[in-house]
Amino acid sequence: MTDRGFWCVVPAAGAGHRMGGGIPKQHLRIGSRTLLAWTLERLASHPRIAGLMVVLAQGDAHWDGVAQWLGKPVRVATGGGTRAESVLAGLRALSGEVAQQEFVLVHDAARPLVRHADIGRLMDLAVESGGALLAAPVRDTLKRADSRGCVETTESRESRWRAMTPQMFRRGELESALESAIAAGTSVTDEAMAMELIGLAPLLVEGSDDNLKVTTAADLALAEFLLGACAAE
Repeated sequence: MTDRGFWCVVPAAGAGHRMGGGIPKQHLRIGSRTLLAWTLERLASHPRIAGLMVVLAQGDAHWDGVAQWLGKPVRVATGGGTRAESVLAGLRALSGEVAQQEFVLVHDAARPLVRHADIGRLMDLAVESGGALLAAPVRDTLKRADSRGCVETTESRESRWRAMTPQMFRRGELESALESAIAAGTSVTDEAMAMELIGLAPLLVEGSDDNLKVTTAADLALAEFLLGACAAE
């Protein structure tokens, strides 16, 4: 870790089609704030977060143009058509702030409930291991479906984890991994997958199950409830 803390890239260029409606999900409101604003608040309030790189869609009319959050600098980059392209754009835009060998976090814009304790533990273990991600062991019984939507078999849940964010890697290594995946035409769904494809094995750091990713309207309602509960404490 450096004394000045770590920067966090927040990809927020997606259209959020699964949510429905005409507004990208990261700009939907929960109370007085957008989902993205709640997430930025949670990140900026962590004492070891040095700054935020928000990656937006070209011409995003919903971004309010903030330059800092809780005294932390906020930078903006323009994303691409995929998550990998957007994260890569954010990493490249950080070249003046973060050296290649330094670590950077990547966190979903739609995860406003990540716990500070989990972020801190991830930071420590990622630096120690060379790269890590928050994740949670699969606890439900897993079923594989056939083409009719019927149960084909029951899958083992042993050694199965659900990937979360933040994920944390050296900026230069993650840039190279994403560039390689994009050049190969490989669709990567998170940063750890890109690192796996270049032969690395990121450490799984167990995080809290309530690190919810808002994907559906039901998720949004649950996030609103949980954020309200946090504010009431």
